[in-house]
Amino acid sequence: MFNIEEFDIKLDTEMVGRNFIYSDEVDSTNALLLSNKDFAQNGTVLLAEFQSAGRGRKDRTWVSNAGQNLTFSILLKGEFHDHKANLINLGTSVAVAQSIENLYQLNVELKWPNDILVNKKKIAGILIESSSKGNKINKIVIGVGVNVNQPNFPGKFEIQPTSVRREFKEIVSRERLLSEILNNFEVILNQLNSETKKVLNDWRNRAKLIGEKIKIVEEDKTKIGIFEDINEHGFLILRIGDKKELIHFGDVSLR
Repeated sequence: MFNIEEFDIKLDTEMVGRNFIYSDEVDSTNALLLSNKDFAQNGTVLLAEFQSAGRGRKDRTWVSNAGQNLTFSILLKGEFHDHKANLINLGTSVAVAQSIENLYQLNVELKWPNDILVNKKKIAGILIESSSKGNKINKIVIGVGVNVNQPNFPGKFEIQPTSVRREFKEIVSRERLLSEILNNFEVILNQLNSETKKVLNDWRNRAKLIGEKIKIVEEDKTKIGIFEDINEHGFLILRIGDKKELIHFGDVSLR
């Protein structure tokens, strides 16, 4: 059972998570925040113990044991350009990484665009979705799944999963971790308005694939080249021979 009082004591934000909704089960926290007009407050956080239709990028199923992990979404309202959503995506990765590092002293690696790894295994993932009005995004929902206290992960995976419990060798407080993530997320959200370079550099410092030969797969297209860097909007710069290409989406792996 999630202890909301314990979570609230450690929450140190102005806006993010101040409207906090806890649910035993929903289809998808992202879908609910995007579609339900009752949840309209900027910074609303919806945490569900179980998501019957939880998913990752490309509608991949995200399976999480009820009551052991953190599966939640954050609602942001306003006017956003396309690239801002991508910066928020990378910023969220940094917030999760910082939180795991601060609380458990684990060595966290970030994999473009939205994977968070410990010892090359996936400990968390992010899915950003949005809705538009005219040509501007007016609502962004950031879905975050963190494997916290799940002891094992049966099945086959593209990237082997792990959890904080497996890596830290202890059952940990989900309440403390969620408040830490939201605290860091709000700081980074503010930095994205004035110190975007700092957030991008914090992401780069944890991205071990920069400079490596990689393969990018998106739908039926495969590209191979050197992961040169990310640009000022957080998109991937791929060097193929003497040409550079900007990549907005794709699954990245070491070649």
